[in-house]
Amino acid sequence: MAYIHRRRRMQKASPTKGEANGELTRFLVSVSEPMSAGAEAYRTLSTSVLYAGGDGAPKAVLLTGPGAGEGKSTTCANLAVVMAQAGKSILLVDCDLRKPALHSMFGLRNVFGLVDILTGERNLRDVYQEPMPGLKMVTAGPALPIPAEVLSSRRFSGFLQEVRQEFDYILLDAPPLESTSDPAILAGQVDGVLLVFDARGTRKGALRRSIRSLETVGANLLGTVMNNVRISEGHYYSGGYSRYSPNV
Repeated sequence: MAYIHRRRRMQKASPTKGEANGELTRFLVSVSEPMSAGAEAYRTLSTSVLYAGGDGAPKAVLLTGPGAGEGKSTTCANLAVVMAQAGKSILLVDCDLRKPALHSMFGLRNVFGLVDILTGERNLRDVYQEPMPGLKMVTAGPALPIPAEVLSSRRFSGFLQEVRQEFDYILLDAPPLESTSDPAILAGQVDGVLLVFDARGTRKGALRRSIRSLETVGANLLGTVMNNVRISEGHYYSGGYSRYSPNV
């Protein structure tokens, strides 16, 4: 059983093994089925996006998508896991302050989080949790009426500057582009953006609008990640298997 570090107390975390939690089995294929095609796809994504550039590889990467239910949070979570498994120091941040999902994928509580850091109530070490070795996570924290205000603040810029010094890579899960301005605000503050969409469900028009939205704010679009891709005739690996297309 893992333990979550708090400044004033220790709190038990939920198990991170897929067999101990059905939700983890469903979402974290990189943990529950490390030898599967889905897990291998996430390892390939990690190599392609974060290591191919050598010293120029992006350090802080934002993941978003055109709409809800396209797999951006699942992709972000599994990408963080495979990078930690590869021996990297990873910080996973849930920047979806409206409908956070990452904490539930790891079986963690969302009591204190990013909102508490950005409002000055707590610091990083007060709120981060460690679901597995090498991977620390900051959940979203309490709900805010207007998340864009704190995400565009100097405190958020300062937070990013701080964690860049401490971790090898920072992965940020953002809301969908078509539902809020939050991801566009965040995109200009990171080194690169991965646009995640569903191969069978996302409309081309929504994908084009999302790309234009990122281009408008000068985001560095690293590429697209296509979920729900056919692996072989008559078989789909739904919710896990991803294919990466670099932005060339």
